[in-house]
Amino acid sequence: MLTRRSFLATSSLAAVAIAAKPKAPAPNPSTDLTNWPAVRANFAIDPTYIHLGLFYMASHPRPVQAAIEEYRRKLDANPFLTVERSMFEKPEDHLPTRACSTIANYIGGKPDDIALTQNTTTGLSLIYHGLPLKPGDEILTTNHDHYVHHEAIRYATERAGATWRKIPLFDSHDKISADDMVDRIRKAVGPKTRAVGVTWVHSSTGLKLPIRRIADAIAEVNKQRGDRVLLIVDGVHGIGVEDPNIVAMGMDAFAAGTHKWIFGPRGTGFAWAKGDVWATMRPLIPTFTSLDVFEAWSAEKTPAQPPRAAWFSPGGFWAFEHYWALPAAFGFHRRIGSARITERIHSLNEQMREGLAKMPHVILYTPRSNDLAAGIVCFDVKGMKQTEVVQRLLEKDRIIASTTPYAISYARVAFGIHNTPAEVEKTLAAVRALA
Repeated sequence: MLTRRSFLATSSLAAVAIAAKPKAPAPNPSTDLTNWPAVRANFAIDPTYIHLGLFYMASHPRPVQAAIEEYRRKLDANPFLTVERSMFEKPEDHLPTRACSTIANYIGGKPDDIALTQNTTTGLSLIYHGLPLKPGDEILTTNHDHYVHHEAIRYATERAGATWRKIPLFDSHDKISADDMVDRIRKAVGPKTRAVGVTWVHSSTGLKLPIRRIADAIAEVNKQRGDRVLLIVDGVHGIGVEDPNIVAMGMDAFAAGTHKWIFGPRGTGFAWAKGDVWATMRPLIPTFTSLDVFEAWSAEKTPAQPPRAAWFSPGGFWAFEHYWALPAAFGFHRRIGSARITERIHSLNEQMREGLAKMPHVILYTPRSNDLAAGIVCFDVKGMKQTEVVQRLLEKDRIIASTTPYAISYARVAFGIHNTPAEVEKTLAAVRALA
């Protein structure tokens, strides 16, 4: 961690050190969260629409709004001292550490293994570009991952002179099985493979991968090798929906934005990796959160320690009020209860999947089982383009859906904790009317 004395300090700064330090915002006394109408009341969403775009960007709930505004007021009133004391002075007042601790507590990890980022895209890039790849190495991924995941792999392998390869996890949407997906990944790992990159919940189809089983399969492969194949996971559509004990799932590295299902401040995210994985990696962007790196630079030396997560948090000045407010978002989740959130999201989206499956004019692409599905439902209406489906739902019924941004695109909806079973039925009725 940086200190004011060693970073940005001048003799003139010492003169203002006695001013009052900023305090964390007080908890927002929002409504009781033991019932779902009270949860919904925490969101300032326009009630004249049915909001089904949680996979895109979430509304800030009231506690997050309050935390952002409190920090913004402090920054506007005294920007220099607020940043100084929150970033570069006493460890107990260091707000990035507080955010990392909150995230680590939620996912079952260690604060020292968390790097703060702006989004999933940045997190994946920091991880893949950090890998010690060399010519002849390979990264294995799948046909189903998002553009930014594929491009992060492509950029990293091209710069290192390595290669990458994609495989399909299934041949048709009606024949998806966990056994088959795990088997395909295990068989595809070759002698040159150094990492396997997958997505926990696919935004292309709503498919949820059995990450624990994939991690176990790769661990078995590693027993037969002299080196170690890493499992890297894009988790943005799983975190905030599924069991939060992410570290226990067995992957080696994980990246996610927090401005979707976590309801975090916009432009926030994190990357997690095992400590021994960070130690083998190479940072990409200079950081403001590690004294080790700054002191080495001051002494005109290379840092002696192995890299750690703090070295990978991008430096520079951010929208501080946003990522300092991250603990409020995770606190909001804790107050509702992770198990309740999972059950609610699964229930609403299962209701949607089951309703669509009964319509002869609809093709459902998301698996119907909760074991292979989470919070996203993808479908087509026969005889209509997916863009037309989305447009009709919006114009006629004020239902906000989306199309999947992939080469093969579908209509897509996502029901979250601010939605209701009645909204599911209204959406089903609107799709039914498209026959």
